[in-house]
Amino acid sequence: MSSEDHMDQFEDEGEETIVEEGDDHDDIVDDNNDDMDEDQDKEEILLEDDSVQGFFAHKEPVFSVDLHPQQQHLAVSGGSDDRAYLWRLDTGEQVAALAQHGDSVSSVKFSSDGSLVASGGMDGKVHVYRTADPYAQCATLEGPDEIQFVTWHPKGAVLLAGAHDASLWMWSLPTGAFMQCFSGHSAPVTCGQFTHSGRHIVSGAEDGSVIVWDPKSAAIVRQFTSADERFHQDAVTCLAVSRDDQVILTGSVDSTAKLVHVNGTILGSLSGATESVEAVGLCDALPLAATGSVDGSLSIWDINTMRLRTTLRHDDSVTRVVWHDGEPLLTSVSMDCSVRTWDARTGECVRTWRGHQAGIMDVALTRDGRTAVTASDDGCCLVFSE
Repeated sequence: MSSEDHMDQFEDEGEETIVEEGDDHDDIVDDNNDDMDEDQDKEEILLEDDSVQGFFAHKEPVFSVDLHPQQQHLAVSGGSDDRAYLWRLDTGEQVAALAQHGDSVSSVKFSSDGSLVASGGMDGKVHVYRTADPYAQCATLEGPDEIQFVTWHPKGAVLLAGAHDASLWMWSLPTGAFMQCFSGHSAPVTCGQFTHSGRHIVSGAEDGSVIVWDPKSAAIVRQFTSADERFHQDAVTCLAVSRDDQVILTGSVDSTAKLVHVNGTILGSLSGATESVEAVGLCDALPLAATGSVDGSLSIWDINTMRLRTTLRHDDSVTRVVWHDGEPLLTSVSMDCSVRTWDARTGECVRTWRGHQAGIMDVALTRDGRTAVTASDDGCCLVFSE
């Protein structure tokens, strides 16, 4: 209620208003001024733009973004407009509009050598293109239903997709030949990747399970399920694999992260969040792990001792965390519209970038960690650089 409304209320009642010393009128004015200052602060944050470039063709929420592993000026993005685009970080120029899906594009990814790029859609299709001119489509892959994510083998042209129907599918490219279907989860597959050696696949699902697979035979090598009370008791949302492929870090709706060994040992539980853990990452420079939660917390853990080192904070849900290559630096993005880089040794926020007008869904970093490209609910991709 404004101070004018406050006075009108008394006038409507026909009462004479007398403000005496000690009246609450000053408190009301102070409260109104505080509200105005807070609104002004929020407006200034929304108007702040640290980006050096942007891509604005989507017009609707953008869910996924990736960078070419060699030509790091080339990005791919996909979103709820059912489209994926190739575009340049340095100019914002659209390089190619990829074939339209019949539903939202949930995931986009370059192959390990950058020669191919894939877009996976909620229509159950994966489109694959050669990245050399003229970005010709080489395959359309079908089989699963709604695609949750796509990911490539680290050493070859083999593509994996996780689906809502609890299955994973694998194809050989550029021919698009079907290789394997993985069945073992009982609910939508939410996350997954090849191990760094490419010898195994790790996947997580809404049934609270994590499975280690043999990609050649589609056999289950190891399985962790909610039947074990030490493991997750709700949907698995995210996972990360250590550089030596020995340790897997998982996050869950049950507000915990679990650290497990590929031999089947549950190493421990990282229990610091109060809401769903939506992002996890393992540092390759120091024995550190990061977990990001819907409660806005970003926790740094020592995985040797399983102890919490520090808890950092965003102003809203943490959606993605990415460790820098060979450094104890971590970049996180959030629904608070910010991109933040942290020194995990000290907990210091060394950089904050703003520019989006809605929450950030995904981020990709250049190899040197100096440039970030983001995908946001505001329908834009922005480029931030030192």
